[in-house]
Amino acid sequence: MNNKNQLPQLVTQQPVRYPQPTVKAQGLTHLIFQRPDLNEAAHFLTDFGLAVSHQNAETLYLRGTEPAPYCYRVHRAENACFVGFGLAVQSLEDLEKLTQIPGASSIETSTHPGGGHYLRLTDPSGFTVEAVCGQTPSKTLLHRAPLPWNLAQEQSRINATQRPPIAPPEVIKLGHIVIEVADYQATCAWYTRHFGFIPSDVQVLPDGTPIVAFMRLDLGDRPADHHTLAIVQGFMATYSHSAYEVVDADAVGMGQRVLRERGWEHSWGIGRHILGSQIFDYWQDPWGDKHEHYCDGDIFTAIQPVGIHPVSPEAMAQWGQRMPKNFTKPRMSLSNVRALIRNLRRSPDLTLRKLITLMRMFG
Repeated sequence: MNNKNQLPQLVTQQPVRYPQPTVKAQGLTHLIFQRPDLNEAAHFLTDFGLAVSHQNAETLYLRGTEPAPYCYRVHRAENACFVGFGLAVQSLEDLEKLTQIPGASSIETSTHPGGGHYLRLTDPSGFTVEAVCGQTPSKTLLHRAPLPWNLAQEQSRINATQRPPIAPPEVIKLGHIVIEVADYQATCAWYTRHFGFIPSDVQVLPDGTPIVAFMRLDLGDRPADHHTLAIVQGFMATYSHSAYEVVDADAVGMGQRVLRERGWEHSWGIGRHILGSQIFDYWQDPWGDKHEHYCDGDIFTAIQPVGIHPVSPEAMAQWGQRMPKNFTKPRMSLSNVRALIRNLRRSPDLTLRKLITLMRMFG
């Protein structure tokens, strides 16, 4: 897999670095969901390790321990769905540049926790993107320190035991969002062109067609997470999962114990990813949407080149449980079947041959 001479070359343009993006996003600020029951949403998310920062009759806000005023926003609505996410930009000048993108809203003063200013955009797959600047940080919340490890040749913990508390692990921050799209090329291009995302690793089919793009922020010499946004070729636009950093591997393990004891549905883990290297564990919320605890992920500066890798179930984890077949299984409702047929007819990136290849590969 690491022998680049044996890897297929990309047969299409995206994902690539855009030489002069409209702006360079500085961070992933928040996710936006709609749910019919805010209390049930809060029940799962606080068991998962987020903290409620504000709630009223129509909106729920949750946060991690970092000073971001919130990282998860839930609006009351009859039908549960994922709406989109927020990206931090540097200044009002950046927001002004983004107003030139077709379909952009005007700049507004934010009434959400932290205030600041924002505008709304819609990406080519229909997801809402809120570009945000000038948020006022909140007070940092306490979380336990990482546990010291006694390694084979480096034993620093003498006459001391390990007893982490049996409690939900404190989520430190929202780490990344993964979306599935039918229009893979256009969606990747939109994020690289307008927000300066850099592809860290790309997974390809045997013919070289890109199928997954792990993309990071361009922070120059300042290291950025291996991916803040990942885009996956699918048959329709949908949420795949979101990921939340915890302090260490014991926090990931404690999260599994607590969530299992409290009756929530496990999805996959514990294991260590290959691309990104995170130790991971995935859980489903009451509406079946996957949420990941992780720690120990890779971080890259802007100079790190893109990696090209074959896609397969075996390429998803270095160790741990093999990825379950139902992890990538789509929800085949009548509306989703209609979306599949419609997108096979109109999307240049979705073909019957590609769909059959993916079905054979991932069951």
